Amino acid sequence: MMARTMAVVPCSPLLKPALAILACALLVPVYGSQTASSSGPGKDEGIALTGGTLVDLSDYGRSKNDLSDAAVVLRGGRIVAAGPRARVQIPGHARVIDVSGKFILPGFVDGFASLDSQAQANAYLYMGVTSVVASHDDRRPNLIKNAQPGPHIYMMDSAGTTDDYSLLRTDPRWTTKLKESEEPAELTPEDTRRQLRETARLGTKVIWVGHNITANNAQLIIAEAHRLGMIAYGEFDATPYAKALDDGIDVLMHMSRYEFGLIPDELQRPLVKDPEGPAMSAAYRYIYNLDPASPKVREFARQIAAHRVALLPTLSGFYTRLPDHRNLWKEPVATILDPKRMFMPSDPTTGDSTFPSDADRVSNETNARRLWALNESIVKERPRYLAASAASVFGAMPGISMHIELELLVRLGLTPREAIASATSNYADLLRWHELGLVTPGRRADLLIVDGDPTQDVRNTGRISMVIVDGSVVDRPALLKH
Repeated sequence: MMARTMAVVPCSPLLKPALAILACALLVPVYGSQTASSSGPGKDEGIALTGGTLVDLSDYGRSKNDLSDAAVVLRGGRIVAAGPRARVQIPGHARVIDVSGKFILPGFVDGFASLDSQAQANAYLYMGVTSVVASHDDRRPNLIKNAQPGPHIYMMDSAGTTDDYSLLRTDPRWTTKLKESEEPAELTPEDTRRQLRETARLGTKVIWVGHNITANNAQLIIAEAHRLGMIAYGEFDATPYAKALDDGIDVLMHMSRYEFGLIPDELQRPLVKDPEGPAMSAAYRYIYNLDPASPKVREFARQIAAHRVALLPTLSGFYTRLPDHRNLWKEPVATILDPKRMFMPSDPTTGDSTFPSDADRVSNETNARRLWALNESIVKERPRYLAASAASVFGAMPGISMHIELELLVRLGLTPREAIASATSNYADLLRWHELGLVTPGRRADLLIVDGDPTQDVRNTGRISMVIVDGSVVDRPALLKH
Protein backbone atom coordinates (compact mmCIF):
# COMPACT_ATOMS: atom_id res chain seq x y z
CA MET A 1 0.00 0.00 0.00
CA MET A 2 1.06 3.58 -0.47
CA ALA A 3 2.57 5.42 2.48
CA ARG A 4 0.15 7.42 4.61
CA THR A 5 0.80 11.14 5.03
CA MET A 6 0.54 12.38 8.61
CA ALA A 7 1.06 15.65 10.44
CA VAL A 8 1.71 16.78 14.00
CA VAL A 9 -1.18 17.47 16.37
CA PRO A 10 -0.49 20.36 18.75
CA CYS A 11 -2.01 19.45 22.06
CA SER A 12 -1.36 19.63 25.77
CA PRO A 13 0.79 16.90 27.33
CA LEU A 14 -0.87 13.71 28.45
CA LEU A 15 -0.75 12.58 32.01
CA LYS A 16 0.72 9.16 32.71
CA PRO A 17 -1.90 6.47 33.43
CA ALA A 18 -1.65 4.51 36.61
CA LEU A 19 0.87 1.72 36.17
CA ALA A 20 -0.09 -0.51 39.05
CA ILE A 21 -1.13 -4.01 38.03
CA LEU A 22 -3.86 -5.74 39.98
CA ALA A 23 -2.72 -9.31 40.67
CA CYS A 24 -5.48 -11.79 40.03
CA ALA A 25 -5.32 -14.78 42.32
CA LEU A 26 -8.77 -16.09 41.48
CA LEU A 27 -9.14 -19.55 39.99
CA VAL A 28 -10.33 -18.65 36.50
CA PRO A 29 -9.21 -19.71 33.03
CA VAL A 30 -6.12 -17.69 32.11
CA TYR A 31 -5.49 -16.55 28.52
CA GLY A 32 -1.85 -16.53 27.61
CA SER A 33 -0.52 -18.41 30.62
CA GLN A 34 1.89 -21.28 30.14
CA THR A 35 0.39 -23.06 33.13
CA ALA A 36 -3.33 -22.56 32.65
CA SER A 37 -5.41 -25.58 31.84
CA SER A 38 -7.42 -25.33 28.65
CA SER A 39 -11.17 -25.42 28.55
CA GLY A 40 -12.15 -28.21 26.22
CA PRO A 41 -15.63 -29.58 25.53
CA GLY A 42 -17.52 -30.00 28.77
CA LYS A 43 -14.87 -28.10 30.76
CA ASP A 44 -16.05 -24.51 30.18
CA GLU A 45 -17.68 -23.69 33.49
CA GLY A 46 -18.00 -20.03 32.61
CA ILE A 47 -17.20 -16.84 34.52
CA ALA A 48 -19.52 -14.44 36.34
CA LEU A 49 -18.33 -10.88 36.98
CA THR A 50 -20.33 -9.36 39.82
CA GLY A 51 -20.65 -6.02 41.55
CA GLY A 52 -19.00 -3.74 38.98
CA THR A 53 -20.46 -0.82 37.04
CA LEU A 54 -21.40 -1.68 33.48
CA VAL A 55 -20.61 1.41 31.39
CA ASP A 56 -23.24 2.33 28.81
CA LEU A 57 -21.61 3.10 25.45
CA SER A 58 -24.67 2.86 23.23
CA ASP A 59 -25.89 5.60 20.87
CA TYR A 60 -22.31 6.60 19.96
CA GLY A 61 -21.54 7.35 23.58
CA ARG A 62 -24.45 9.72 24.08
CA SER A 63 -26.46 7.41 26.32
CA LYS A 64 -25.56 7.54 30.03
CA ASN A 65 -27.47 4.65 31.56
CA ASP A 66 -24.61 3.04 33.42
CA LEU A 67 -25.59 0.06 35.53
CA SER A 68 -24.08 -0.22 38.99
CA ASP A 69 -23.90 -3.52 40.87
CA ALA A 70 -24.10 -5.41 37.59
CA ALA A 71 -23.50 -9.05 36.75
CA VAL A 72 -22.01 -10.32 33.49
CA VAL A 73 -21.93 -14.04 32.71
CA LEU A 74 -19.48 -15.43 30.15
CA ARG A 75 -19.45 -18.89 28.66
CA GLY A 76 -18.23 -20.48 25.45
CA GLY A 77 -16.38 -17.32 24.48
CA ARG A 78 -19.60 -15.30 24.49
CA ILE A 79 -21.52 -13.03 26.83
CA VAL A 80 -24.59 -15.00 27.86
CA ALA A 81 -26.12 -12.55 30.35
CA ALA A 82 -25.61 -8.96 31.49
CA GLY A 83 -27.78 -6.87 33.79
CA PRO A 84 -28.53 -5.97 37.41
CA ARG A 85 -26.94 -8.51 39.73
CA ALA A 86 -30.27 -9.00 41.49
CA ARG A 87 -31.88 -10.11 38.23
CA VAL A 88 -29.12 -12.12 36.56
CA GLN A 89 -29.07 -15.79 37.42
CA ILE A 90 -25.51 -16.88 38.16
CA PRO A 91 -25.00 -20.50 37.06
CA GLY A 92 -23.96 -22.69 39.95
CA HIS A 93 -20.94 -23.97 38.05
CA ALA A 94 -19.64 -20.49 37.13
CA ARG A 95 -16.50 -19.10 38.72
CA VAL A 96 -17.47 -15.82 40.31
CA ILE A 97 -15.12 -12.82 40.19
CA ASP A 98 -16.05 -9.88 42.42
CA VAL A 99 -15.35 -6.63 40.55
CA SER A 100 -17.11 -4.31 42.99
CA GLY A 101 -15.90 -0.74 42.67
CA LYS A 102 -14.59 -1.36 39.17
CA PHE A 103 -15.93 -0.46 35.72
CA ILE A 104 -16.72 -2.94 32.95
CA LEU A 105 -16.06 -1.99 29.32
CA PRO A 106 -15.92 -3.88 26.02
CA GLY A 107 -12.41 -4.70 24.82
CA PHE A 108 -10.94 -1.96 22.63
CA VAL A 109 -10.75 -2.12 18.84
CA ASP A 110 -7.71 -0.54 17.17
CA GLY A 111 -9.03 0.31 13.73
CA PHE A 112 -5.71 0.69 11.92
CA ALA A 113 -2.39 -0.67 13.14
CA SER A 114 0.42 -3.15 12.64
CA LEU A 115 0.72 -6.61 14.13
CA ASP A 116 4.11 -7.94 13.16
CA SER A 117 5.34 -9.96 16.14
CA GLN A 118 4.32 -11.80 19.27
CA ALA A 119 5.62 -8.83 21.25
CA GLN A 120 3.17 -6.50 19.53
CA ALA A 121 0.33 -8.96 20.11
CA ASN A 122 1.23 -9.07 23.80
CA ALA A 123 1.33 -5.27 23.97
CA TYR A 124 -2.17 -4.96 22.53
CA LEU A 125 -3.60 -7.45 25.00
CA TYR A 126 -1.76 -5.94 27.95
CA MET A 127 -3.40 -2.57 27.21
CA GLY A 128 -6.90 -3.97 26.67
CA VAL A 129 -6.93 -3.96 22.86
CA THR A 130 -8.72 -7.17 21.96
CA SER A 131 -9.29 -6.58 18.22
CA VAL A 132 -7.00 -4.99 15.61
CA VAL A 133 -7.59 -3.98 11.99
CA ALA A 134 -4.15 -5.08 10.85
CA SER A 135 -2.49 -3.27 7.98
CA HIS A 136 0.16 -4.75 5.70
CA ASP A 137 1.99 -1.97 3.90
CA ASP A 138 5.36 -0.35 3.24
CA ARG A 139 5.58 0.89 6.83
CA ARG A 140 4.03 -2.18 8.46
CA PRO A 141 5.35 -5.02 6.28
CA ASN A 142 5.15 -8.15 8.42
CA LEU A 143 1.56 -9.03 9.30
CA ILE A 144 1.37 -12.19 11.40
CA LYS A 145 -1.89 -14.02 11.81
CA ASN A 146 -1.03 -16.72 14.34
CA ALA A 147 0.13 -14.90 17.48
CA GLN A 148 -0.69 -16.90 20.62
CA PRO A 149 -1.98 -15.18 22.62
CA GLY A 150 -3.14 -12.31 20.50
CA PRO A 151 -6.03 -9.99 19.70
CA HIS A 152 -8.62 -10.84 17.08
CA ILE A 153 -7.29 -9.83 13.65
CA TYR A 154 -9.42 -8.03 11.07
CA MET A 155 -7.27 -8.12 7.94
CA MET A 156 -6.98 -5.09 5.69
CA ASP A 157 -6.02 -5.22 2.01
CA SER A 158 -5.80 -2.82 -0.92
CA ALA A 159 -7.77 -3.16 -4.14
CA GLY A 160 -7.77 -1.74 -7.62
CA THR A 161 -4.07 -0.89 -7.80
CA THR A 162 -0.66 -2.47 -8.11
CA ASP A 163 0.64 -2.97 -4.59
CA ASP A 164 3.76 -4.80 -3.42
CA TYR A 165 2.10 -5.37 -0.03
CA SER A 166 -1.25 -6.75 -1.12
CA LEU A 167 -2.26 -9.92 0.72
CA LEU A 168 -2.47 -11.55 -2.72
CA ARG A 169 1.05 -10.52 -3.72
CA THR A 170 2.59 -13.94 -2.98
CA ASP A 171 -0.01 -15.77 -5.07
CA PRO A 172 1.67 -16.71 -8.39
CA ARG A 173 -1.44 -15.61 -10.26
CA TRP A 174 -1.01 -12.07 -8.90
CA THR A 175 2.75 -11.63 -8.46
CA THR A 176 3.35 -9.85 -11.77
CA LYS A 177 -0.01 -8.13 -11.93
CA LEU A 178 0.34 -6.46 -8.51
CA LYS A 179 3.99 -5.41 -8.76
CA GLU A 180 4.22 -1.63 -8.37
CA SER A 181 7.42 -0.93 -10.36
CA GLU A 182 8.20 2.80 -10.14
CA GLU A 183 4.65 4.08 -9.73
CA PRO A 184 1.43 2.34 -8.70
CA ALA A 185 -1.13 1.89 -11.46
CA GLU A 186 -4.82 1.12 -11.42
CA LEU A 187 -6.02 -2.34 -12.36
CA THR A 188 -8.73 -2.96 -14.91
CA PRO A 189 -12.29 -3.23 -13.60
CA GLU A 190 -12.25 -6.97 -14.34
CA ASP A 191 -9.06 -7.53 -12.38
CA THR A 192 -10.32 -5.33 -9.55
CA ARG A 193 -13.49 -7.39 -9.17
CA ARG A 194 -11.50 -10.61 -9.20
CA GLN A 195 -9.02 -9.23 -6.69
CA LEU A 196 -11.83 -8.27 -4.32
CA ARG A 197 -13.42 -11.71 -4.57
CA GLU A 198 -10.12 -13.47 -3.89
CA THR A 199 -9.05 -11.30 -0.98
CA ALA A 200 -12.51 -11.76 0.54
CA ARG A 201 -11.92 -15.53 0.41
CA LEU A 202 -8.76 -14.99 2.48
CA GLY A 203 -10.93 -13.50 5.22
CA THR A 204 -10.19 -9.84 4.53
CA LYS A 205 -12.58 -7.56 6.43
CA VAL A 206 -11.42 -4.09 5.29
CA ILE A 207 -10.50 -2.73 1.86
CA TRP A 208 -8.22 0.29 1.61
CA VAL A 209 -9.19 2.57 -1.28
CA GLY A 210 -5.95 4.45 -1.80
CA HIS A 211 -4.42 7.63 -3.12
CA ASN A 212 -4.18 6.90 -6.82
CA ILE A 213 -7.63 5.31 -7.22
CA THR A 214 -9.73 7.45 -9.55
CA ALA A 215 -13.41 8.10 -9.09
CA ASN A 216 -14.93 5.39 -11.31
CA ASN A 217 -12.69 2.68 -9.86
CA ALA A 218 -13.36 3.91 -6.31
CA GLN A 219 -17.09 3.61 -6.94
CA LEU A 220 -16.62 0.06 -8.21
CA ILE A 221 -14.43 -0.96 -5.25
CA ILE A 222 -16.81 0.45 -2.63
CA ALA A 223 -19.87 -1.21 -4.17
CA GLU A 224 -18.15 -4.57 -4.69
CA ALA A 225 -16.59 -4.55 -1.22
CA HIS A 226 -20.03 -4.01 0.29
CA ARG A 227 -21.52 -6.78 -1.83
CA LEU A 228 -18.87 -9.13 -0.48
CA GLY A 229 -19.45 -8.05 3.12
CA MET A 230 -16.29 -5.96 3.50
CA ILE A 231 -15.79 -2.42 4.81
CA ALA A 232 -14.21 0.31 2.66
CA TYR A 233 -11.63 2.68 4.18
CA GLY A 234 -10.79 5.69 2.00
CA GLU A 235 -7.66 7.82 1.80
CA PHE A 236 -8.06 9.82 -1.38
CA ASP A 237 -6.07 12.10 -3.62
CA ALA A 238 -7.31 11.28 -7.12
CA THR A 239 -10.95 10.76 -6.10
CA PRO A 240 -12.91 13.79 -4.86
CA TYR A 241 -14.12 13.27 -1.31
CA ALA A 242 -17.64 14.45 -2.17
CA LYS A 243 -17.87 11.69 -4.79
CA ALA A 244 -16.59 9.06 -2.35
CA LEU A 245 -19.18 10.14 0.22
CA ASP A 246 -21.97 9.80 -2.34
CA ASP A 247 -20.65 6.36 -3.31
CA GLY A 248 -20.91 5.08 0.24
CA ILE A 249 -17.37 5.02 1.60
CA ASP A 250 -17.51 3.75 5.20
CA VAL A 251 -14.43 5.35 6.79
CA LEU A 252 -12.26 8.37 5.99
CA MET A 253 -8.72 7.94 7.26
CA HIS A 254 -6.20 10.29 8.86
CA MET A 255 -6.22 13.84 9.97
CA SER A 256 -3.95 15.51 7.39
CA ARG A 257 -5.60 13.48 4.61
CA TYR A 258 -9.40 13.76 4.78
CA GLU A 259 -9.00 17.57 4.81
CA PHE A 260 -8.44 17.14 1.05
CA GLY A 261 -12.23 17.21 0.95
CA LEU A 262 -11.92 20.96 1.49
CA ILE A 263 -9.82 21.79 -1.58
CA PRO A 264 -11.46 23.51 -4.61
CA ASP A 265 -11.99 21.80 -7.95
CA GLU A 266 -9.02 23.54 -9.57
CA LEU A 267 -6.71 21.86 -7.05
CA GLN A 268 -8.54 18.52 -7.12
CA ARG A 269 -8.36 17.99 -10.88
CA PRO A 270 -4.53 17.84 -11.09
CA LEU A 271 -4.49 15.16 -8.39
CA VAL A 272 -6.06 12.68 -10.80
CA LYS A 273 -2.82 12.50 -12.81
CA ASP A 274 -0.43 13.62 -10.06
CA PRO A 275 -1.66 12.22 -6.72
CA GLU A 276 1.71 12.33 -4.95
CA GLY A 277 3.73 15.14 -6.54
CA PRO A 278 3.47 18.94 -6.85
CA ALA A 279 -0.32 18.78 -7.06
CA MET A 280 -0.42 17.26 -3.58
CA SER A 281 1.90 19.97 -2.25
CA ALA A 282 -0.41 22.63 -3.68
CA ALA A 283 -3.39 20.99 -1.99
CA TYR A 284 -1.61 21.00 1.36
CA ARG A 285 -0.66 24.66 1.02
CA TYR A 286 -4.33 25.46 0.54
CA ILE A 287 -5.39 23.40 3.56
CA TYR A 288 -2.76 24.86 5.87
CA ASN A 289 -3.92 28.37 5.04
CA LEU A 290 -7.65 27.74 5.21
CA ASP A 291 -9.52 29.66 7.90
CA PRO A 292 -11.04 27.16 10.39
CA ALA A 293 -14.04 29.47 10.69
CA SER A 294 -14.73 29.24 6.97
CA PRO A 295 -18.28 28.06 6.21
CA LYS A 296 -16.68 25.55 3.83
CA VAL A 297 -15.15 23.65 6.79
CA ARG A 298 -18.45 23.33 8.63
CA GLU A 299 -20.26 22.36 5.43
CA PHE A 300 -17.79 19.56 4.74
CA ALA A 301 -18.24 18.33 8.31
CA ARG A 302 -22.02 18.37 7.86
CA GLN A 303 -21.68 16.27 4.70
CA ILE A 304 -19.60 13.72 6.61
CA ALA A 305 -22.16 13.57 9.42
CA ALA A 306 -25.10 13.33 7.01
CA HIS A 307 -23.54 10.43 5.10
CA ARG A 308 -22.94 8.53 8.37
CA VAL A 309 -19.32 7.97 7.39
CA ALA A 310 -16.78 7.57 10.19
CA LEU A 311 -13.66 9.67 10.69
CA LEU A 312 -10.59 7.70 11.76
CA PRO A 313 -8.05 10.46 12.53
CA THR A 314 -5.16 8.40 14.03
CA LEU A 315 -4.17 11.31 16.25
CA SER A 316 -1.83 9.17 18.34
CA GLY A 317 0.55 8.91 15.39
CA PHE A 318 1.36 12.57 16.01
CA TYR A 319 1.72 12.56 19.78
CA THR A 320 5.48 12.18 20.18
CA ARG A 321 6.12 15.25 18.03
CA LEU A 322 4.24 17.52 20.43
CA PRO A 323 5.85 19.74 23.08
CA ASP A 324 5.89 18.39 26.63
CA HIS A 325 4.82 14.88 25.70
CA ARG A 326 5.84 12.03 27.94
CA ASN A 327 8.16 9.24 26.91
CA LEU A 328 6.00 6.28 25.90
CA TRP A 329 9.03 4.00 26.17
CA LYS A 330 8.68 4.33 29.96
CA GLU A 331 5.42 2.38 29.93
CA PRO A 332 5.84 -1.14 31.37
CA VAL A 333 4.77 -2.96 28.22
CA ALA A 334 7.19 -0.92 26.09
CA THR A 335 10.01 -3.08 27.47
CA ILE A 336 9.01 -5.91 25.11
CA LEU A 337 8.77 -3.71 21.98
CA ASP A 338 11.64 -3.28 19.53
CA PRO A 339 12.12 0.19 18.01
CA LYS A 340 13.89 -1.43 15.06
CA ARG A 341 10.55 -2.95 14.04
CA MET A 342 8.89 0.47 13.90
CA PHE A 343 8.82 3.16 11.23
CA MET A 344 10.31 6.43 12.52
CA PRO A 345 9.95 5.53 16.21
CA SER A 346 10.48 8.07 18.93
CA ASP A 347 13.86 8.13 20.65
CA PRO A 348 13.74 5.48 23.40
CA THR A 349 15.87 7.66 25.66
CA THR A 350 13.96 10.92 25.34
CA GLY A 351 10.63 9.91 23.82
CA ASP A 352 11.06 12.69 21.24
CA SER A 353 10.60 12.56 17.50
CA THR A 354 13.61 13.71 15.53
CA PHE A 355 13.79 16.28 12.74
CA PRO A 356 16.61 17.07 10.30
CA SER A 357 16.66 20.68 11.49
CA ASP A 358 14.98 23.18 13.78
CA ALA A 359 13.29 24.68 10.74
CA ASP A 360 11.69 21.32 9.96
CA ARG A 361 10.47 21.04 13.53
CA VAL A 362 8.89 24.51 13.46
CA SER A 363 7.25 23.83 10.09
CA ASN A 364 5.76 20.54 11.30
CA GLU A 365 4.38 22.04 14.47
CA THR A 366 2.96 25.10 12.71
CA ASN A 367 1.16 23.04 10.07
CA ALA A 368 -0.12 20.68 12.74
CA ARG A 369 -1.69 23.52 14.70
CA ARG A 370 -3.51 24.57 11.55
CA LEU A 371 -4.81 21.05 10.93
CA TRP A 372 -5.86 20.73 14.55
CA ALA A 373 -7.83 23.98 14.32
CA LEU A 374 -9.64 22.70 11.22
CA ASN A 375 -10.55 19.53 13.10
CA GLU A 376 -11.83 21.52 16.06
CA SER A 377 -14.32 23.05 13.61
CA ILE A 378 -15.15 19.67 12.06
CA VAL A 379 -15.89 18.01 15.41
CA LYS A 380 -18.52 20.65 16.23
CA GLU A 381 -20.79 19.20 13.53
CA ARG A 382 -20.82 15.87 15.41
CA PRO A 383 -19.46 13.39 12.86
CA ARG A 384 -18.85 9.85 14.10
CA TYR A 385 -15.34 8.80 15.08
CA LEU A 386 -13.40 5.55 15.20
CA ALA A 387 -10.29 5.23 17.35
CA ALA A 388 -7.07 3.86 15.84
CA SER A 389 -3.44 4.17 16.82
CA ALA A 390 -1.65 3.91 13.43
CA ALA A 391 1.01 1.85 15.25
CA SER A 392 3.82 1.32 14.64
CA VAL A 393 4.75 4.52 12.82
CA PHE A 394 5.72 8.06 13.84
CA GLY A 395 6.12 7.11 17.49
CA ALA A 396 2.77 5.33 17.87
CA MET A 397 3.14 2.11 19.86
CA PRO A 398 0.95 -1.01 19.96
CA GLY A 399 -1.58 -0.94 22.78
CA ILE A 400 -0.10 2.07 24.53
CA SER A 401 -1.15 4.52 21.83
CA MET A 402 -4.81 3.48 21.90
CA HIS A 403 -5.05 5.17 25.28
CA ILE A 404 -3.24 8.20 23.85
CA GLU A 405 -5.80 8.24 21.03
CA LEU A 406 -8.72 8.37 23.44
CA GLU A 407 -7.29 11.30 25.35
CA LEU A 408 -6.52 13.20 22.18
CA LEU A 409 -10.10 12.66 20.99
CA VAL A 410 -11.32 14.16 24.25
CA ARG A 411 -8.99 17.11 23.79
CA LEU A 412 -10.38 17.55 20.28
CA GLY A 413 -13.90 17.88 21.67
CA LEU A 414 -15.46 14.47 22.35
CA THR A 415 -16.71 13.57 25.80
CA PRO A 416 -14.84 10.74 27.54
CA ARG A 417 -17.80 8.45 26.94
CA GLU A 418 -17.90 9.34 23.22
CA ALA A 419 -14.17 8.72 22.94
CA ILE A 420 -14.52 5.27 24.53
CA ALA A 421 -17.43 4.53 22.18
CA SER A 422 -15.11 5.34 19.27
CA ALA A 423 -12.95 2.37 20.35
CA THR A 424 -15.86 0.03 21.08
CA SER A 425 -19.53 0.39 20.17
CA ASN A 426 -19.00 2.65 17.15
CA TYR A 427 -17.32 -0.26 15.36
CA ALA A 428 -20.51 -2.25 15.78
CA ASP A 429 -22.87 0.60 14.92
CA LEU A 430 -20.96 2.06 11.97
CA LEU A 431 -19.22 -0.99 10.50
CA ARG A 432 -21.86 -3.57 11.46
CA TRP A 433 -19.40 -5.71 13.40
CA HIS A 434 -22.02 -6.86 15.85
CA GLU A 435 -19.84 -9.54 17.43
CA LEU A 436 -18.02 -6.86 19.45
CA GLY A 437 -18.37 -3.37 20.90
CA LEU A 438 -20.93 -3.80 23.67
CA VAL A 439 -21.30 -5.86 26.83
CA THR A 440 -24.58 -7.50 25.88
CA PRO A 441 -25.68 -11.13 25.40
CA GLY A 442 -24.46 -12.72 22.20
CA ARG A 443 -21.35 -10.55 21.82
CA ARG A 444 -17.86 -11.94 22.01
CA ALA A 445 -16.61 -12.13 25.61
CA ASP A 446 -13.84 -9.53 25.18
CA LEU A 447 -13.85 -7.22 28.19
CA LEU A 448 -11.75 -4.59 29.92
CA ILE A 449 -12.12 -4.00 33.67
CA VAL A 450 -10.68 -0.73 35.00
CA ASP A 451 -10.23 0.75 38.47
CA GLY A 452 -11.60 4.27 37.90
CA ASP A 453 -14.63 5.78 36.22
CA PRO A 454 -13.53 6.33 32.60
CA THR A 455 -16.56 8.48 31.79
CA GLN A 456 -15.27 11.11 34.21
CA ASP A 457 -11.62 10.90 33.17
CA VAL A 458 -10.71 8.97 30.03
CA ARG A 459 -7.23 8.34 31.43
CA ASN A 460 -8.85 5.85 33.79
CA THR A 461 -8.97 3.42 30.85
CA GLY A 462 -5.27 2.96 31.59
CA ARG A 463 -5.93 1.83 35.17
CA ILE A 464 -6.44 -1.73 34.01
CA SER A 465 -7.51 -4.34 36.51
CA MET A 466 -8.29 -7.19 34.12
CA VAL A 467 -8.49 -8.03 30.43
CA ILE A 468 -10.70 -10.86 29.17
CA VAL A 469 -10.50 -12.32 25.66
CA ASP A 470 -12.92 -14.96 24.39
CA GLY A 471 -14.15 -15.45 27.96
CA SER A 472 -10.71 -16.15 29.45
CA VAL A 473 -8.75 -13.84 31.75
CA VAL A 474 -5.47 -12.62 30.30
CA ASP A 475 -2.39 -13.21 32.45
CA ARG A 476 -1.07 -9.66 32.04
CA PRO A 477 2.20 -10.05 33.99
CA ALA A 478 3.08 -13.07 31.82
CA LEU A 479 2.76 -10.90 28.71
CA LEU A 480 5.68 -8.78 29.90
CA LYS A 481 7.98 -11.83 29.92
CA HIS A 482 8.03 -12.18 26.13
